[in-house]
Amino acid sequence: MISRLHRAALLVALSGLAVLYGPGATGQGTAPAPDTARLAATLDAMLAKLYPADAPGAAVIAVRDGQTVLRKAYGMADLELGVTLQPDMVFRIGSMTKQFTAVAILMLVEEGKVAVSDPITKFLPDYPTGGKTITVEHLLTHTSGIKSYTDMEDFVANARKDYTVPEMIDRFKGQPMDFEPGERYQYDNSGYFLLGAIVEKASGMGYEAFLKKRVFDVVGMAQTSLESTSRILPRRARGYSKTGDAWTNADWISMTQPYAAGGLVSSVDDLAKWDAALYTGKLLRPETLRPAFTRHRLKDGKEIEYGYGWEPGRWEGFTVIIHGFVSMGVRVPERKVYVAVLSNRTAEPFPFPVAQRIATYLLDKPWDPKRVAVPEPALRDCVGVYRGEGGPAWTVTVESGKLFTQPSGGAKTEALPLSATEFFYEGSLDRLRFERDDAGRVTALVRQGFGGEPKQAARTAEKPRERQEVRLSPEQLERCVGRYEILPGFVLEITREGDRLFSQATGQPKVEIFAESGAEFFLRVVDAQISFRLEGGGPARGLVLHQGGHDHEGKRLP
Repeated sequence: MISRLHRAALLVALSGLAVLYGPGATGQGTAPAPDTARLAATLDAMLAKLYPADAPGAAVIAVRDGQTVLRKAYGMADLELGVTLQPDMVFRIGSMTKQFTAVAILMLVEEGKVAVSDPITKFLPDYPTGGKTITVEHLLTHTSGIKSYTDMEDFVANARKDYTVPEMIDRFKGQPMDFEPGERYQYDNSGYFLLGAIVEKASGMGYEAFLKKRVFDVVGMAQTSLESTSRILPRRARGYSKTGDAWTNADWISMTQPYAAGGLVSSVDDLAKWDAALYTGKLLRPETLRPAFTRHRLKDGKEIEYGYGWEPGRWEGFTVIIHGFVSMGVRVPERKVYVAVLSNRTAEPFPFPVAQRIATYLLDKPWDPKRVAVPEPALRDCVGVYRGEGGPAWTVTVESGKLFTQPSGGAKTEALPLSATEFFYEGSLDRLRFERDDAGRVTALVRQGFGGEPKQAARTAEKPRERQEVRLSPEQLERCVGRYEILPGFVLEITREGDRLFSQATGQPKVEIFAESGAEFFLRVVDAQISFRLEGGGPARGLVLHQGGHDHEGKRLP
């Protein structure tokens, strides 16, 4: 089903990933210490299981205290030609681009050409702010209130169009503000696109030219550049999506659109060099770089989990600084740990949890939880609806002796018990804890992930909604069968297998849907519903997908 996560990932998920030749990372060729060799073997075995040799995979680098512990690639670069991935290949790094954009701005701050307190109209005088003061810092911290162009309804429809920087800004500058500048955090690709334009205006150079001269050439990042779909790249690895059990070539977008928000390609080798350079002062003075790794505060003083281009946090007593999803980088300054995972697949396992898990091993605190048996009555004590400040409601249910959590509009996921009150998710570092009062009653749910602050949601008096399935005849189900276009390039296909109905969204697995009436259906794997437009006795003329508080119309395709 379509979701905010799906939209946020489109910058990289709709496109193939590129690769180039490049040198090895620092530390390559030196004989590792025995404990390092054992650690490398452990990580290698874990990654080989995650990325099968005959499927699209990932390149990985893991560095600790300046020594490369692991540098390896897993899986295929090109399924059609049978080319395996190599660790010197480069990939689109998506939103990791933002840290380079942030550093470019801070370089201009050091030169006195930009101040983070400057209104953006100092550099973009024609940008309509509606009389509000939007600063460079608002853009850096995703607190401007400007609507992200990846959240616009026509984003997918226009994904293959080329735009100049001014033309792209014209696409979103007329959108209503989502909130007052500085009042809250909301991830915003438009803000980082504007920062690229500010780099150009303040420096008098193109965005890519500035980065090449001031960063890539200085650090020795020969494999890093702003990507183009028309450029010939040696040894280009193809990007892949998964539909059901089958791999398909990933769709593509014009790389004029990600730009300073997500348009760079790089390699794990170059990213390791980049991370090492941030410790040296070669690019920026430590005091200039510090806000990038420090959580920003809103106007009301509330702290957010974002600095300038990075997400700083804590884990097991360590400072962790992360960014990415389909590509991922993790740095831990206290141990000079750096992990980069770059992938050419838009299907699990995503680099986000993989890189985090590798980092736990490098910190000698491996996250390898073991589930325990908990009696079903103890699990049922946790059943309920939990609500926190400014986030989704969380519904907790128990089915067949297993506990599940589901955020509003999101997927239902089994939570595995560490104890009667603590739980974890398979393949994730996210943890749950149920809090009890003095009488032993569960009162709250506390969630915490790698680098994130604990988030508490109080138990409410609400009961989890129990949807009642009704049985329909094969003839009734057949009326719903068809292909329905939600957005250009994004289709829901409804199929029937006997007396069961299934839905499959573009690039996503096939899931069963269940009838509440002849026209109303619901999903169990995600909080979503489908209403079919039925008239007379013929096939449905359309449908509406209800998810996350939004209604998405789907017209029937011939």
